[in-house]
Amino acid sequence: MADNRWTSTLGLANRAGKIVSGEEFVLKEIKAKRAKLVLLSKDTSLNTEKRILDKCNFYNVPIIRVESRYELGYAIGKDERVTVAIVDNGFAVKIRMYLEQP
Repeated sequence: MADNRWTSTLGLANRAGKIVSGEEFVLKEIKAKRAKLVLLSKDTSLNTEKRILDKCNFYNVPIIRVESRYELGYAIGKDERVTVAIVDNGFAVKIRMYLEQP
């Protein structure tokens, strides 16, 4: 149930234009301090993982790992996505709440 809620909320954020997907675009949002939360798939390459984690740690952006790139892409109605940045604080708080539940 919790899985469905975070994907639905992410889809809503996408329709509202409050997310950015794709490695380079996400890095740009992190550097500009607009990213409120970054979602990163567990099946990403080591190079991409290191780049995203290093930027998030440096700019103090919370990051949450999700199961797969297919799940992340499906949630926003696109092909597989490795990383997504949420640029709205309300959506970021809600998605984080759903993903961090035990």
